[in-house]
Amino acid sequence: MNDPTVFDNDYKGKIFLEKELLKEIVLQMTLEEKAALTSGLDNWFTKGVDRLGVPKLHLADGPHGLRIEPKKSEDLNIFNSRPAICFPACCLIASSFDTKVAQAVGEGLGEECLAEGVDIILGPSLNTKRSPLCGRNFEYMSEDPLLTGEMGAAYINGVQSKGVGTSAKHFFANSQEYRRVTSSANADERTLRELYLTNFEIVVKKSQPWTVMAAYNKINGTYASEHNQYIEDMLYKEWGFTGFVVSDWGAVHNRIETAKGGTALTMPSDSNHDNKLVEAVRSGELDEKQLDKLCERIIEVTYRAKEVKLKKERDFEAALACAQQAAEQSIVLLKNEGVLPLPDKKKVAFIGKYAEAPRYQGGGSSHIKSYKVISALDAVRDIANVTYAQGYVDNEERTDEALQAEAIEAAKAADIAVVFAGLPESFESEGYDRIHMRMPACQNELIEAVAAVNPNTIVVLHNGAPVEMPWADKVKGIVEAYLGGDAVGAANVNILYGKVNPSGRLAETFPKELEDNPSYLFYTGENDIEEYREGVFVGYRYYETRKCDVLFPFGYGLSYTTFEYSNLKLSHSELDSETETLTISVDVSNTGNVEGKEVVQLYVAPHKGVIIRPAKEVKGFSKINLKPGETKAVTFVVDKRSFAYWNMEINGWHVESGKYDIVIGKNAHDELLKQTVTVNGVKLFIGKLTELSTIGDLISIPKGAAYWETIQPRFIEGSKKLGFAKDTDMEKADGTDSRANVLFSLPINTLCFVIPDYTNDELHTALEEINKDDWRTY
Repeated sequence: MNDPTVFDNDYKGKIFLEKELLKEIVLQMTLEEKAALTSGLDNWFTKGVDRLGVPKLHLADGPHGLRIEPKKSEDLNIFNSRPAICFPACCLIASSFDTKVAQAVGEGLGEECLAEGVDIILGPSLNTKRSPLCGRNFEYMSEDPLLTGEMGAAYINGVQSKGVGTSAKHFFANSQEYRRVTSSANADERTLRELYLTNFEIVVKKSQPWTVMAAYNKINGTYASEHNQYIEDMLYKEWGFTGFVVSDWGAVHNRIETAKGGTALTMPSDSNHDNKLVEAVRSGELDEKQLDKLCERIIEVTYRAKEVKLKKERDFEAALACAQQAAEQSIVLLKNEGVLPLPDKKKVAFIGKYAEAPRYQGGGSSHIKSYKVISALDAVRDIANVTYAQGYVDNEERTDEALQAEAIEAAKAADIAVVFAGLPESFESEGYDRIHMRMPACQNELIEAVAAVNPNTIVVLHNGAPVEMPWADKVKGIVEAYLGGDAVGAANVNILYGKVNPSGRLAETFPKELEDNPSYLFYTGENDIEEYREGVFVGYRYYETRKCDVLFPFGYGLSYTTFEYSNLKLSHSELDSETETLTISVDVSNTGNVEGKEVVQLYVAPHKGVIIRPAKEVKGFSKINLKPGETKAVTFVVDKRSFAYWNMEINGWHVESGKYDIVIGKNAHDELLKQTVTVNGVKLFIGKLTELSTIGDLISIPKGAAYWETIQPRFIEGSKKLGFAKDTDMEKADGTDSRANVLFSLPINTLCFVIPDYTNDELHTALEEINKDDWRTY
């Protein structure tokens, strides 16, 4: 049929029938079968219901590669797995600032899952990076929730396009490994909504992951897996999530409260406690309708996973090529004083253990048994002849004098020295946090020693999170390769020799030292209380507002070509945030000699208002490819959310009326173009005016403002007689004049003191009239 109305009706009818079928299956299940369905069969399989033809689901780690144990095992042995391709970790993928890269990695992982019969892969990891110390930061994408959400959604769409499910994790406010099973992340709702939930909200609305994984930690005193407010009320009702919630492995401590909270599947096997749910239903402690709902969610995803799909043979080489391309598009060039790309005919020394045996993946549940690891030494043989010196012993702080001496001699004999350094796995891993931002002392000493004898020294970093760089001003080049997966060596060499023009940008700020980080005083908390006292000021939101100098800002990255920006245009100079969107366009030109990719970054910066806010926030990004001399127009469309903050009084997103700068930035710190737009939001006044409300409160609402106009001349005259104000003071009350602004912070009953003939009766009569209307919103 071509009639869209009829098609819509048919489609809705189909959904209705499917839901009815799910309910029919659950109706036939015994109470014991329902309870059993909500916990795993073992480490990696769900139970299913054989009697009713409900199959099992096969789940597998992990965010950057499959970790499948070769046989049924009762222990979670991260080294006992089948060979797989290790894709770049999410810390690097996010640095591509390219949703196409994230989607391609997702598709590659989906193909891997199809070949191995995996129904759901446990990833991606979406937690906001609060501190550089989190041992699992390599697994997370960014300090910015919008970047994480957009990249995460693309990754999920890639995986699920292959008919394989994902598990968006760890929901939510999971920012430390220390006491991760018992600690409570305590934060106000504004902080949670703006920084730690927006990423998951974007992912749910844009990609609908088949499952969401509840984190280990508590949130304001309640375990994440038991938090009905955030699972049932927000995830399902507010955001429209259609999958099921699964616990992190071993994160459930009370099956009854977990079921009430909305977590459908407890993993791994917890069959010994299935009877707790049966007893709870029979005693009335747990509503059987809630248990039925959880079962329906699991069964729906199970049948979705078991739809007939083409199973492909595993193609390791194709997956390896995908991993390499992703790394090449994500590696960040941090410094280049004319030393890169490397000339083919120059004598080059590769120095450092990671040139031969790269650190390319994180530790813990995401650890992959790699099919093939390509080192920089392996890859460079096809491009140039280089010398090699080990330089240091991995996993050691102590300097090996003989290895360092050998490296110094190699550096002296070369035109250019490239030191491969970073963080050993013992420094960062799931299960524990870092205690500082330093690299091993032996590596820092090696870099300084090499730079002292070779002025053309380049450092290539392999790390999962920011590091201090005491040698940064002594070297001519710095390349941030993060944890680049199996093909990181090939990707590094192609970047170094200019076969690929670097286009990655930092998805997190690199502070100069740990003490500069906004969470420094509070990170890991006290005992089991982890207070997010820095609020919404995380990452660049803090550094830019505080005007704190950093090593490298969020969004930073260099290229082998140059770009110019021009012709910034806004569709409106004044905007109604409730009914209108703002279209922003800017022209970007490649003014260099080689083809390259540029990441166009859009920031919104509110002018000073009543609400305390970050100086600027990312509200859009776009990666474009430009040939030399080519110009492209880049367009963004932003809506209410781009100007909004979470208002805890109304429990919703609110736009404060005022002026906002639309900024096109090279990164979070360097602004290229800027225009101002006036945004009109829904005005708020919470509650009723009293005589102790301020004069500013009075004039913030229409009736109050009208009343103020009638008495303002009397107020100014009285102020002048008392010596408090001049004629011009009231005109300056706009945030720029301290003396004028103080008048607006005075209580309304000041009128009785300043105006000679103004009585309390007159004041109360005026307030009674003004308060007749509901000023909560207008």
